[in-house]
Amino acid sequence: MSHEHETDPRAIRAEALETLLTEQGLVTPEAIDGILRHYEQDVGPMNGARVVARAWTDPAYRERLLADGYSAIAELGFGGPQGEHLVVVENTPQVHNVVVCTLCSCYPWPVLGLPPAWYKDPSYRSRIVREPRKVLSEFGLELPEEVEVRVWDSSAEIRYMVLPEQPASLAGLGEEELAAHIDRDAMIGVAKVGP
Repeated sequence: MSHEHETDPRAIRAEALETLLTEQGLVTPEAIDGILRHYEQDVGPMNGARVVARAWTDPAYRERLLADGYSAIAELGFGGPQGEHLVVVENTPQVHNVVVCTLCSCYPWPVLGLPPAWYKDPSYRSRIVREPRKVLSEFGLELPEEVEVRVWDSSAEIRYMVLPEQPASLAGLGEEELAAHIDRDAMIGVAKVGP
């Protein structure tokens, strides 16, 4: 357990609530972990994957997404708290974008679900700004030197999502097939979409 977790009043309250609910037999730790895993890995990121797949298959939607992220995701039924003022930045062969929140863990929940633990980690939050290529390399992403890396700092006012570059190997697929290849890390910018 990190020192930050020990002193964060929200974490202390959440842990106390989980303990109380578990002791009362209302939930099990496994059930809570399953719910968190579901929102972290399935529901939220699949919303974002659908947004990306639509942008890859519909140039007009892509333009609307890049111009006004919040309105564009609302077209697909996504929105609400933590999604307001969404800005979508596009990866290209020349530019690779990566997202961080240097203050805490501001994150576009409607399209990416719950933020992963590493996104909230103080090490990621400070290092990705100072040494983005090194941190990306630690995630397994090696970028050519000629590719510019841009780091976007999410906040309560603006939250960022990356529109990943579509691999040539996925050309011609439909939205559902494309969405199955798109994961949360690519929409944060610490990975690329694989074939």
